[in-house]
Amino acid sequence: MNKPARMSTMPRDGTTSLVSGEARCPAPSVQEIIRSDAKPAPAVLTHEHYEFLGDADIPVARYTSAIFFEREMELIWPKTWQWACRDEHIPEAGDYYVYEVGPFSIIVVRQRDESVKAFVNSCLHRGTKLRPCEGEGHARELRCPYHGWTWALDGGLKKVPCAWDFPHVDPESYHLPEVATGRWGGFVFVNLDPDAKPLEDYLGVLPDHFADWGLEERYVDLHMAKELPCNWKTAQEAFLESYHVLETHPQLMAGVGDANVQYDCYGDHVSRFYAAGGVNSPHMEEQLSEQELVNMMLVGDRSVLDDMNVGEGETARIVMARFLRRTLGEKYGTDLSRFSDSEMIDTIEYHLFPNMVLFPGLSLPMVYRFRPIGMDPNRTLFEILFLRPLPDDRDPPEPAQVFHVKEEESYSIVPGMDPAFGAVYDQDTNNLRSQQKGYLNALHSGRKTGQTLGNYQEVRIRHFNATIDKYLAGEAIVP
Repeated sequence: MNKPARMSTMPRDGTTSLVSGEARCPAPSVQEIIRSDAKPAPAVLTHEHYEFLGDADIPVARYTSAIFFEREMELIWPKTWQWACRDEHIPEAGDYYVYEVGPFSIIVVRQRDESVKAFVNSCLHRGTKLRPCEGEGHARELRCPYHGWTWALDGGLKKVPCAWDFPHVDPESYHLPEVATGRWGGFVFVNLDPDAKPLEDYLGVLPDHFADWGLEERYVDLHMAKELPCNWKTAQEAFLESYHVLETHPQLMAGVGDANVQYDCYGDHVSRFYAAGGVNSPHMEEQLSEQELVNMMLVGDRSVLDDMNVGEGETARIVMARFLRRTLGEKYGTDLSRFSDSEMIDTIEYHLFPNMVLFPGLSLPMVYRFRPIGMDPNRTLFEILFLRPLPDDRDPPEPAQVFHVKEEESYSIVPGMDPAFGAVYDQDTNNLRSQQKGYLNALHSGRKTGQTLGNYQEVRIRHFNATIDKYLAGEAIVP
């Protein structure tokens, strides 16, 4: 792939200087930045994979229309792979986890041979949910709370009270409807489509890219969930680009490259966001020195500044990565020496369609999940999980219980959440509320009813919507 030109498409005279999709921020690219690191980035981080996907507006009606939402519920959510839980949520035979999205409810059960099965969470008698709500638990059998029909952990019908009254019920035909399952990176995935392709095909480049990041060797240190006042697509798209940092999160500009983030698209299901840390934002009028960058990033821990001098030939990135390798390794009881500078301090974010966002780095080891709540196109459940490395010489901790945050509450109330970090998410929530209302305003006013996206910085939003359109049209999906 030819390296695109790195200059603005909008010169001072307002004319367009390059073909659409070719322009880049004139600041150093991520690839140029990481070449100066002391511990080089792995091969999967040393390439670019951008594709120009057009520049037409995206209609805002797709974020508000009940009809469009119903089509998504019919053609996307029951036909895609979604992670339901982590392996550590169901470690023993009989442990289960209920996963819900829109109108669908699935119960994932650990079997006696340590395999995993999943079933539609509904009794075959009169439809009662076998388990009433999302979450984990343990059972020796799956028993309906209404009339007591009972199934074994493998889904086979085990007991029907007053069986004499049901001569027409053949136990062999009343096995709980099974849902396809797959496991990768410590996650348990489910797919309601009986003709689903294997999870391995669906994941595309992820297994290769994550081969050395060991997500299966991590544990859930924090798990929070919050209802957002917007469409599930609106919520995700806020985290697929960095274009909003300048206006929404100006406090992040000292230490993070925003306008020069790298965006990559792989097939239909995967895209990537790659932001360099320990550098100045291209938007900063007065650029900080390498030492000032270090001091700024450690503003909350002044006690260590004396040990954080930038040596000759070093950069803030090198110093910060070295510091984090030591301090995070000590905190979590594991050796982090094998990780590159980039893996330690950069924001590396992968999106897996339709609703999973993965951060393989060590300083922000997170996973996001976005789900429609019931059949309301204007409500979304947003979850954040911190996946910390397992300690080298201790048993893995129990996974953190989910902490629910009300819409009007700050993310900073979550136990273990850094207040400054929580404030960043609060800024995002304020945007999402206004954006969803703005969509409705645009539709009712009848003026401009489409989103105009940047060709490069917002390409992942276009990639995401292009995949939605393929599912709605029944087109072939490329791994």
